[in-house]
Amino acid sequence: MIQCPRCGIQVTELHPIEPELSAKLAQAGEASLPPEVCAGCISDLRRTAATSSGGVLMAQERAREQHRLALWKSRVQLIKQARNSMGQKMYAEAAIAYEKYLKILDIVFEVKKGEKLRPEAFKESARHTELTVVASVYWDLMRIYDTHDKYHERMQNSAKQLAMFIQFTPIYPDIIKKAESFVRSAKNPNVVKNFLKLADKERPRCFIATSAFGPQAFEVQTLRIFRDDVLKESYFGRKFVYFYYKTSPAIACLLDKHSWLKPAVRAVLRTLIKCVS
Repeated sequence: MIQCPRCGIQVTELHPIEPELSAKLAQAGEASLPPEVCAGCISDLRRTAATSSGGVLMAQERAREQHRLALWKSRVQLIKQARNSMGQKMYAEAAIAYEKYLKILDIVFEVKKGEKLRPEAFKESARHTELTVVASVYWDLMRIYDTHDKYHERMQNSAKQLAMFIQFTPIYPDIIKKAESFVRSAKNPNVVKNFLKLADKERPRCFIATSAFGPQAFEVQTLRIFRDDVLKESYFGRKFVYFYYKTSPAIACLLDKHSWLKPAVRAVLRTLIKCVS
């Protein structure tokens, strides 16, 4: 019989502690271990390593989450700083603050290297209202980068991102109007024109309701469900959908240009939704 140097129990044989297990135990604080122990101690040490490894991973994840939360909170100050700089025409300082803000979003939403932040990152999130802030940031950056030729590529990237984000925000018509005016004074008007084309292309096809309520509104989702589950199931329903797609863009455009009409349209659509629900 042999006495186990760890637990002191008499056993028939001892077993060596594997290097990998020894390394995990060292991380857990079990540094001074004999080279060989009994089978019972091996099982005990494996449980300790597994538990401590899980604890370390959980602690690391908590630390990462706390770091992301701290970054998320810090974004507010960056936006204030950038807009204050814009007001004072300190455009370089504003751009730096805005880029730091976007970098924070990349970290918070774990955007992979080589990829771009997308609106889908905010889907079904309490941070959904941040989409409007993001769109306004890209709008400011597009104008800032227009001031110098060496930032032409950055201006293009900002324009593409802006076209993708504004479709999910209530500032869509305001940005379009400003861009249509900006194209006449921009040093790179082709970039602004391309943005206007992209913005029009990216816009969702529930035209009137989207213009009246916004693309992610509950009312818009209800009408889309009614369209897909009811109207498209019948011949006359499909005819109505086709007629709607043909005529509604002009009405939506009118609403975007004359926002004072939207409350009346919203009232009519809400009555319709009550009827079809």
